[in-house]
Amino acid sequence: MEMTAKELAAALGGTVEGDPQATVKSFAKIEHGKPGQLCFFANPKYEQYVYTSKASVLLVNSDFEPRQPVAPTLVRVPDAYSAIAQLLKIVSDRRKSFRRHRGRCRIACSARLGSRVWVGDFVTIGKRCRIGDFTKIYDNVTIGEGTTIGRNCIIYPGVHIFPGMVIGDRVILHAGCIIGDDGFGNSRQPDGSWQKIEHVGNVIIGNDVEIGSNTTIDRAPMESTIIEDGVRIDNLCQIAHNVVVGKNTAMAAQCGVAGSTKIGEGCILAGQVGVVGHITIAPFTTVCAKSAVIGNVRKSGETLYGNPAIDRQTYLKAYARFKQSADD
Repeated sequence: MEMTAKELAAALGGTVEGDPQATVKSFAKIEHGKPGQLCFFANPKYEQYVYTSKASVLLVNSDFEPRQPVAPTLVRVPDAYSAIAQLLKIVSDRRKSFRRHRGRCRIACSARLGSRVWVGDFVTIGKRCRIGDFTKIYDNVTIGEGTTIGRNCIIYPGVHIFPGMVIGDRVILHAGCIIGDDGFGNSRQPDGSWQKIEHVGNVIIGNDVEIGSNTTIDRAPMESTIIEDGVRIDNLCQIAHNVVVGKNTAMAAQCGVAGSTKIGEGCILAGQVGVVGHITIAPFTTVCAKSAVIGNVRKSGETLYGNPAIDRQTYLKAYARFKQSADD
């Protein structure tokens, strides 16, 4: 990357305050900025570094008023945090190179790859797969037969996608995640043994979804496990069969959702949240870390905490009384 302050302002819809020809070649945290680097300031607790930074260019919010002299050239934008995210995407897109495929991969004759699809080493793409334009598939990925993957997706190394899955546009699957493995379904027999229930459904993933490393999303026994548009799932999560995750829901690391649960749109599940099966969680629910949701959540917009999870304010009052009793 090599851009002037003027070019940065044009790309981000901002204005320059200082030298428009100040040039940057790399990024750095504001506390580490050096000449030739770009930093950004969005969190007030880092303001002290604005006045000591040696970076060439500093992205700041339009309404920022310095209280001391500032050495870097300022590029003022409506939202510095969003602007740096936009800029990182621009740089990432510039770095991408596309080629049809390397020699050391296995692509079925009946598979159809779109324009400028990039395929790494030791990738297997099964029969009748459809891969959309500009999708990038890294090394050691397996894509089962009959799977459809949309445009502009990124499939990182070691991802396994089972047959018949449906993946939308602009989906990111991080290293080692598994889409469409068997759900955990077993039937107890009269003699106490278990009979496996076969799963013949699939997983449907919407557009603009990101799924973290080593997360597993199980296919349904019948019909589909569904991850709707805009969902963000962190590393090491487990989504069981027949689950529906509503659009724009976010789920932090080590969450587990049991089978046939429906999570509404816009929910937030913090780290290590557990959710039992066959329940419904209302839209815009927030579940705090390490909580366990064991029943339906009917009221939209609640914040839950504890095991079992209850309204956060009720939990804090109960905990205060518990602590007081323990101190006594």
